[in-house]
Amino acid sequence: MSTGPLSPACTESVLRDYFHAKDENRPHYMARAFAPQAVLKMALRTQAIAFPPESHGLAAITDTLVRKFGQTYDNVYTFYLARPEPGACLSEYRCDWIVGMTEKATGNVRVGCGRYDWTFQSDPYRASRLTITIETMVTLPPGDTEAVFGWLLALDYPWTNAQRVVASAPPLEDLAPVVQYLLHPL
Repeated sequence: MSTGPLSPACTESVLRDYFHAKDENRPHYMARAFAPQAVLKMALRTQAIAFPPESHGLAAITDTLVRKFGQTYDNVYTFYLARPEPGACLSEYRCDWIVGMTEKATGNVRVGCGRYDWTFQSDPYRASRLTITIETMVTLPPGDTEAVFGWLLALDYPWTNAQRVVASAPPLEDLAPVVQYLLHPL
């Protein structure tokens, strides 16, 4: 399995490699997504999840977003709610996201959403800065696992849009904050 740089890297491939790393718990993919001196900032608008406010450098970002995250959560599916143009090498990219996952310790289901603000360097083309804003994160009981993952697995992964997500959301009252944000993002 080759995990070396793609030739040439583009915004879409960097974003996809980030999900290979985070969602699939493959830390070696982070070097394909982030520059060695990259900076991660976390803006938490909820107290339902905790992250350090900043991580500096590829090793620290990998530790935060893959290794430690993977110790706590599994069955992670994150979706970008917009997609860059094929082949584009943008200097900045902003899009909303939604995630579903399970807590390893309890079996509870977590669903959250927010915004990614990416900044990229040109050579080599990698993320130099990422701000992850978590607008809301809800916790549902293990009994809702089938409904939540049936919903998420029916979406196109990892690129979809808010309209599809909202239209197919299961009628679970605990999902209301997520659906509300997707209907009216900031």
